[in-house]
Amino acid sequence: MRRVFLAGLLLAPAPALAQREDSQLWFQANGSVPVAEDTQVIVEAIGRFSDNAGGFAHNEIGGLLTHKAGDRFELALGYRHVEDYEQGRTKPNEERLRQQVTMTVGHGFGIRFRLEERFHQRGREMGVRIRPQLRYTLPLGRAKNAPFLLATAESFVNFNATDWGQDRGVERLRHTILVSLPLSSNLRGDVGYLNQYRFGRGGERDLMEHAATFALTLAL
Repeated sequence: MRRVFLAGLLLAPAPALAQREDSQLWFQANGSVPVAEDTQVIVEAIGRFSDNAGGFAHNEIGGLLTHKAGDRFELALGYRHVEDYEQGRTKPNEERLRQQVTMTVGHGFGIRFRLEERFHQRGREMGVRIRPQLRYTLPLGRAKNAPFLLATAESFVNFNATDWGQDRGVERLRHTILVSLPLSSNLRGDVGYLNQYRFGRGGERDLMEHAATFALTLAL
């Protein structure tokens, strides 16, 4: 119950010390194209490096169809193809469907609820999880494309257990802080730090991950 309570609050700090740790480097590239009024397609590519995995460890490619429903709400549907690697060896792939609602609540705060359906090469059962996220945005200037500071707190909560390894309950807590900088009229760059705490399953020790994050976003 304690983990569920912490995940529900979203702002609860990760434990100060983990039994295992990993240093990582995350890269992401995004591109968005408007397709109708208040509707756009976003394409995403992600690559991650990990000390524990011996180098390149993870990549994702996919996209979202988003639609603004008024001034405060945004709806989205998406898909991701996910691959993991360990010591240079390819691990089984994962496919994800996702649906999400993002709501602005004022004074820089926003809430995102993401629902994911996961399909894995190692099994036939579908894993379902929710990823609630609380975010805070602080503009660092008055111009429309001024730099801004973004802080987020996110929980990964699994609804069910599967034959390929997903366990029911709170899986991890993720906290990020970044600075987003305008590089041109339609290109932004993000630089940040991510802290992720994974709860051990099946006798495994908990894991604390530290990641430097870099992202580019192009809006066409």
